[in-house]
Amino acid sequence: MTDHSVKKNPASIPHSIWHADDLRYAEKEAADSLGITLYELMQRAGEAAFRVARAAFPGASRWLILCGHGNNGGDAWVIARLAAAAGLQVTLLALESDKPLPDEASAAREAWLNAGGVIHAPDSIWPDNIDLIIDGLLGTGLRSAPRDAIAALIERANAHAAPIVALDIPSGLMAQTGATPGAVICATHTVTFIGLKPGLLTGKARDVVGTLHHTALGLESWLAGQDTHLTRFDASQLAQWLPPRRPTSHKGDHGRLVIIGGDQGTAGAIRMTSEAALRSGAGLVRVLTRSENIAPMLTARPELMVHELTPQTLEEGLEWADVVVIGPGLGQQAWGKQALQKTENFRKPMLWDADALNLLAINPDKRHNRILTPHPGEAARLLNCSVAEIESDRLLSAHRLVKRYGGVVVLKGAGTVIASDEAQGIIDAGNAGMASGGMGDVLSGIIGALLGQKLPLYDAACAGCVVHGAAADRLARYGTRGMLATDLFCTLRRVVNPDVIDVEND
Repeated sequence: MTDHSVKKNPASIPHSIWHADDLRYAEKEAADSLGITLYELMQRAGEAAFRVARAAFPGASRWLILCGHGNNGGDAWVIARLAAAAGLQVTLLALESDKPLPDEASAAREAWLNAGGVIHAPDSIWPDNIDLIIDGLLGTGLRSAPRDAIAALIERANAHAAPIVALDIPSGLMAQTGATPGAVICATHTVTFIGLKPGLLTGKARDVVGTLHHTALGLESWLAGQDTHLTRFDASQLAQWLPPRRPTSHKGDHGRLVIIGGDQGTAGAIRMTSEAALRSGAGLVRVLTRSENIAPMLTARPELMVHELTPQTLEEGLEWADVVVIGPGLGQQAWGKQALQKTENFRKPMLWDADALNLLAINPDKRHNRILTPHPGEAARLLNCSVAEIESDRLLSAHRLVKRYGGVVVLKGAGTVIASDEAQGIIDAGNAGMASGGMGDVLSGIIGALLGQKLPLYDAACAGCVVHGAAADRLARYGTRGMLATDLFCTLRRVVNPDVIDVEND
């Protein structure tokens, strides 16, 4: 079975993420501070990528190397020289330009020629027996769709049977946004250098990055002292959010959560949210819903407290609650609107999802005690723009949502983005099996439960998304097709107890 999600060696991938433009300036500053030339960094990059390619494809002896006209191409010149020196059969195609090569790339080109290397035109006939392609066409400076000549090479490489190793970033993938405005390399492996770029983790990244590798090129000490204000979150960090509970703790210590929703025909949404909250450690969960939902919910999950939503039960519930989750199955009719109007002035932590977001788009307001969890369609309604605009720059879209609505925003999708006024993060967990109905309802319950366990809004959002994705990743061993939102209930308990030894896997 082919799995197109980004794979990686967790120990090798940093948690700090760099703005793509900042990283270009930082590269020179770091090299200068350590007395390293940029050409030396280029050689280190080529050597690192060469080692990855050799380790991943030890039997590949006939390499096709595609060189662009920038420093990404310079890395490819270095690899070509190393491959030839190792006795491999190398065919190198290089793009032409009226502009001179950057100094470092020019030096790498000369080293290739001095070693007896041959340069072929980009429209040359490819050898029949290629068994590995190196992509050094475009780097992190991409601002628009690749030009026709480059797009033709990209499409030809993708159509070839040989695996592709991309240098720094797959050509055609935008380093800051993960958008693909035109043709893009579908890499089998990507070796990224120095700092991690956002576009490798969100947007279309999971379709095209393949297995991700990272090397700091010897700049680890300098990088460690930099604050990038953008963080990659994964399952390795769960213990920092979810320490072991005190032996004397009781249910009141772990949050009283009220969940509001489940209009006629949507009882499943509120049912999934409420059980997810219990499975994620909420102390007490009270559900306010339609009267016809009470018996089925109590039958399925007797640990819940389920009541009909009326003005009186809503007032009592808000007085009792530490945290409110509203929106799953809420609907946009008078029943749901009235509940939201009564709830919106709740001063403790809240999470708004689903129809609460659709109603918010109609009557916008700004609050700082609230987490919003839109998918791209809901985000587009909240910002009065198209889904394509949201997806063209997910980090910017999340920032705009925070600026307009306040609090913390969880922009869901492959590479979920978390944003507040002070910080942004990208969730590096989850898989394609989560593209099914009800997953968002489960996420709302998880985050609501963590709010009740006294995590701050931003931390609860980050931890909740990691828990959600990690629970699904544990299920993915059985395949991603056919995964149900309720399947996560059997793995959630394990994931929210990171201190417990995993007997199944260890």
